[in-house]
Amino acid sequence: MNARSMTPKEMLSRLVSFDTTSAKTNIPLIEFVEDYLHAHGIKSQRVAAEDGLKSSLFATIGPDGMAGIGLSGHTDVVPVEGQNWSTDPFTLTQKGSRLYARGSCDMKGFVACILSHAPEFKKRELKTPIHLLLSYDEEVGCTGVRPMISELGERLQAPRLVIVGEPTSMQVVDAHKSIHGFETEVTGKESHSGKPQLGVNAIHAAGRLIAELARLDDEMRARGDGPRFDPPYTNVAAAVIEGGTARNIIPKNCRFTWMFRSVPATEPREIMDRFTRFAEEEVLPGLKEGSPDASIVTTQTSGVPPLEAPEGSQAVSLALKLAGQNETHAVSYGTEGGLFENAGFSSVVIGPGDIAQAHAPDEFIEESELGKCSAFLDRLADYAEAG
Repeated sequence: MNARSMTPKEMLSRLVSFDTTSAKTNIPLIEFVEDYLHAHGIKSQRVAAEDGLKSSLFATIGPDGMAGIGLSGHTDVVPVEGQNWSTDPFTLTQKGSRLYARGSCDMKGFVACILSHAPEFKKRELKTPIHLLLSYDEEVGCTGVRPMISELGERLQAPRLVIVGEPTSMQVVDAHKSIHGFETEVTGKESHSGKPQLGVNAIHAAGRLIAELARLDDEMRARGDGPRFDPPYTNVAAAVIEGGTARNIIPKNCRFTWMFRSVPATEPREIMDRFTRFAEEEVLPGLKEGSPDASIVTTQTSGVPPLEAPEGSQAVSLALKLAGQNETHAVSYGTEGGLFENAGFSSVVIGPGDIAQAHAPDEFIEESELGKCSAFLDRLADYAEAG
């Protein structure tokens, strides 16, 4: 690859052409980025998944051995199956001021901006280094970034602070909710539906458990203990349910997934403990009466910590300065920012695009958002050069 610079829109066109749905590999995209950075004299390092099918990428522009400013973005996207697209989701299509493609908003728009600016960063006499941190599998629980975080300060240079470029319409976000996902498996006993007393209906038991989740959701709504967020409460929801074999068979098995998004003021253990207590004290004894082998097993499948930047946060202060803003915002979606903050790296979320477009059919980003992000990165370069 030659050392031709690319505009954010040109870079975005290349990035969205890689189908990096979380269930697929992101290696072709990573190889493209490696070659692009190498052509501009920028070294990078992979942090590969155990199976080698995916990888994060880390690069430093500027002086070595110094804690600089991390720019973090994920390379994976959500599926397009089952969605009604009017354009090819993996070809950038412009209609007026909008740029359509899967990932254009969430969040290849930000990744395109930082990569298009990499050659300019390289030309500057930076006194503070700029680190690029590209991850995988953010959309399935922020799992891919964790191995890279564990390498920071070891094989990889630890940043002083991290800017996570999720779509915020270039507003500074210093807080987001946590996300907790679970799977509950109910095991009862099969019987002929004409002899229900000989069986244990797993779907009925699951229904009682789901009703309890709905009651917890109602209670959390009434508390409203997250006034900065929209909605201003912790929400609990069942998501997917399956079970049974036929109308005339009492179902032995039922499985359902559920989750909650918690405001920082809510202790996540409260919801899990109350659900577990209800299952063990109110539902399981009745199941056991019909079958000693009956069970209710709940497994946590994902967990993303909240972001709650402390007062005086370095990352928040810098983002406000670069964005020319004087107030911060809170969002209800999760990001890798909470993981970076928990690992000791001051973190903030700010990036181009409107989260309302993320995951939707005909996902798009306004071209002006790329311009705003580019201006933000130009000011970052000035700041890093001044030291």
